[in-house]
Amino acid sequence: MRRIGESVIRVEAEGLRVLADRIAGPMAAPFEGAVEFLYACAGRVVVTGMGKSGIVGRKIAATFSSTGTPALFLHPAEAVHGDLGMIVAGDVVLALSLSGETEEILRLLATIKRLQVRLVAMTGEMRSTLAQAADISLDCSVAQEAGSLGLAPTASTTAMMALGDSLAVALAEKRGFKDEDFANLHPGGKLGKKLARVGSLMHSGDAIPRVDPDTGMPGVIYEMSRKGLGITTVVRGERLLGVISDGDLRRLLERRGKDVMDATAAECMTPNPQVVRPEEFAAAALNIMEQKKITSLPVVDESGRLQGILHLHNLWGTQML
Repeated sequence: MRRIGESVIRVEAEGLRVLADRIAGPMAAPFEGAVEFLYACAGRVVVTGMGKSGIVGRKIAATFSSTGTPALFLHPAEAVHGDLGMIVAGDVVLALSLSGETEEILRLLATIKRLQVRLVAMTGEMRSTLAQAADISLDCSVAQEAGSLGLAPTASTTAMMALGDSLAVALAEKRGFKDEDFANLHPGGKLGKKLARVGSLMHSGDAIPRVDPDTGMPGVIYEMSRKGLGITTVVRGERLLGVISDGDLRRLLERRGKDVMDATAAECMTPNPQVVRPEEFAAAALNIMEQKKITSLPVVDESGRLQGILHLHNLWGTQML
């Protein structure tokens, strides 16, 4: 069984290697042309495919959408029973069919031509009806399918999915799709939490521990205890001047003893502390905390005005720890 598993992976890997060579060589121009078609699309990318190709097509449509290219999946059989209205002028249709002769897809060709919608085909048969009807055809053929029978779509669907991924990523790069764009499209789940912004996790408003620079240390300790974050900011108006942490208090007591209670916040604070902006990613804030070995970060805007406090506890829910 182990040898069978290894054989399947090697067959599929070889199909991907050949596909990569094809994109780098004879299919370079069609691939770049397809990217240009999709980039210039004023509507949506309508992905369609039947059977296993349809399953791959759903994933490709989802990948397009998550990387900044509006896309949807159209089931070709349901299309001829009322869903053809999902294709409108300005769209680009991406049709998947290994044989290029899938009956349900061929039925869509007349409508696609009537609407003057551009058609990109992904097929394993470049002389097929679909390939000939398409504005651009991309060859995703493989030498063999995995397994002793070589019948079930395996290497071919892997190649088809990889080709769809390569189109989506190339488009994202061409659009200048950035990490913040990706974060905006993935607000939920583990990925969304990893890409959460500091501003959405920080303590803000009355929850921010803050004292004036003239506040005595008893008042500082009271504020730290009341807000429960192990730190207080020292501010003048809204401008951050420094911070005092639990660790600072312990060190001050060791050095000065009870005399520290006669000092002011300005005399005991750490000036110019490490800060983070609210628009930064939580992952970046965590990296700062780990490097500086601290548990809290003041959050300030571009003018240095205090916006909030991010505590290490706020990041536990992001599943990054």
